[in-house]
Amino acid sequence: MNIRISEEVKSAVSKRLPVVALESAIITHGLPYPENVETALEVEETVRENGGVPATIGIICGEVIIGLSEHEIETLGRSEKPLKVSTSGIPLAVSKKSNAGTTVSATSFLAECAHIEVFATGGIGGIHRDVIETFDISRDLEELSLRNIVVVSSGIKSILDVRKTLEYLETKGVLVLGYKTQEFPTFYSRGSGIKVDSVDEYEVASIFKAKKELGIAGAILIANPIPHNAEIPYPIMEEWINTALNVLKEQGITGKDVTPFLLKKIFELSEGKTLKANIALIKNNARVATRIAKEVYKDGLD
Repeated sequence: MNIRISEEVKSAVSKRLPVVALESAIITHGLPYPENVETALEVEETVRENGGVPATIGIICGEVIIGLSEHEIETLGRSEKPLKVSTSGIPLAVSKKSNAGTTVSATSFLAECAHIEVFATGGIGGIHRDVIETFDISRDLEELSLRNIVVVSSGIKSILDVRKTLEYLETKGVLVLGYKTQEFPTFYSRGSGIKVDSVDEYEVASIFKAKKELGIAGAILIANPIPHNAEIPYPIMEEWINTALNVLKEQGITGKDVTPFLLKKIFELSEGKTLKANIALIKNNARVATRIAKEVYKDGLD
């Protein structure tokens, strides 16, 4: 596959410096322009300010790039009708020479290809609330069961069925832990009523080391709550989500279009509050992921 790793990322990986992988689906499909580009660059700066090396991953003109430059992030952010690819869609984007944003699954796969062990994202995909009718389950879950990587997110996107998704992750052998919290967060909200084991960055590094030494496959998902000052209370989010789901059903939207549609509709219902929350949580996840990466690489993992 046509993969280019930036010189900065390549050098950092070879020297065992704390590299943090970053996805690009948020650039192509998660946020509008110019907030998408501004946020991507601010997230990279957050990683640098905390002592890490950012590696934003994306596809431009069919070339997989690990460590997008500022110009390449701008190019991706301005793209007209870019693809949004999970792991299986990578070869399609490459063969069609398309621009594409990588989801959690694709980013996890490509990060492991580049020997990057820590990845920061907003929220992972999961099992949709109408799964009995649609059987809509994100590739993210299967991919995380295969990758030896630490993924930091603000839990599972709240538009999904959080409990079913967590059950699926447990079945697939993905260890789910809370970063300094005993309650699993739901993206825009800090709580869910679901208990998790609380850890800090030092414990995450120790657990990751033990997992690798034992030869146990699968990612560690670190659920990092959205900052208090950016949180949208759970009951309010549920009201917006249910309204958006009703519109979704009325319009008959399915497949890959579901998540982008719901996020856009909820943005409208919230009068922009979800956009601000989204940006805040992504930056916070990058900060925590960098702290974890520094401990992971300090331990000298192979």
